[in-house]
Amino acid sequence: MDLYIGLKVLWWVLLGVLLMGLAIMVGMDMGVGTLLRFVGRNDGERRQALNVVGPHWDGNQVWFILGGGAIFAAWPTLYATSFSVFYIVMILLLFSMILRPVAFEYRSKVAASKWRDSWDWVFLVSGFLPMFVYGAAIGNILEGVGFHFGWDGQYYQTESFIWYLLNPFAILSGLLAVSMSIYQGGAMLMLRGTDPISSRARNYASTAGLVAIVLFVIGGFMIAGMPGYRLISGDPGMPANAVSGQVVHLASGAWLDNYAAQPILWLVPLIAIAGMLLGALMLRANKPIIGWWLGAIAWIGILGTVAASMFPFLMPSSDNLNQSLTIWNASGSRYNLIWMTIFTVIFVPTILSYTTWCFRVMRGKVIKPDPADDHAY
Repeated sequence: MDLYIGLKVLWWVLLGVLLMGLAIMVGMDMGVGTLLRFVGRNDGERRQALNVVGPHWDGNQVWFILGGGAIFAAWPTLYATSFSVFYIVMILLLFSMILRPVAFEYRSKVAASKWRDSWDWVFLVSGFLPMFVYGAAIGNILEGVGFHFGWDGQYYQTESFIWYLLNPFAILSGLLAVSMSIYQGGAMLMLRGTDPISSRARNYASTAGLVAIVLFVIGGFMIAGMPGYRLISGDPGMPANAVSGQVVHLASGAWLDNYAAQPILWLVPLIAIAGMLLGALMLRANKPIIGWWLGAIAWIGILGTVAASMFPFLMPSSDNLNQSLTIWNASGSRYNLIWMTIFTVIFVPTILSYTTWCFRVMRGKVIKPDPADDHAY
């Protein structure tokens, strides 16, 4: 295989790894925020729930930064186009994520119940909305995005904000992401929290895991019936050029082509379902460590299913099929991908190492904070 083609495939895999890390680690923190008002019935319980993710949430955000940075550096055409297509969505996402650190810092500054209750609502919104947008964006990409490029490479959008965020399949995808976020967050609260928070989190998380299975299966049937994209011809070693005129065909059920060609790929969605089902059972059995890892495996299966269905597409165009973005025509240069790979080999293991170290140092149960301590996180 040509080095350039190999680097493109490698960075397609690495992009998936970063998106999985974002879903698992950031999604876990978002899930705690979404559950905060439900697992905590008073101020002390809610502060205890926040302290479970307090030492880690900002460090976990590195996956969000890495994901955006990787798309910018390795897939510049995808970065420019996707951030333009989903511009309003990105603003909503960033606004909600900006509110989260503010809520962490300011919630306990004033003892008034209305003040803290208002910030608890902020945690709910800033936990629910980013994960919903994350899932809805992936759903929109599967359906195809309305954009095309002019003769000069200028980007043009042909779909409204309301449609690409609020169509039925996007809503289902968003709710699936939220369900998995609640599952991971609930597992973490079980792992590091104490009763009654732990018991309440178990009920919410195990139920969310079962809901996620239902949504995932429904989504699978919807994908099987929706028009998918099929790449008829194109040079894998081509330089980045979105207007290169690759031949793409729109056909019902085309997203299942890769599964028909390689039946072993059916193991990927089965892994997702098994992870969600067994994870929910482990949580019900009060085994949150196993349940958390099974939830992570389920996330890998969910996103792996999307990747296996779409390969080699990154963002298909419903407006001009031949200008769909694939891993062949939307990547960076050979020189760029080589240096990106070198930096990744150095820094990703470093990130994994310090993340593991932080969780190990902060292991153990988080007790309910002393009400007299005004400075408790």
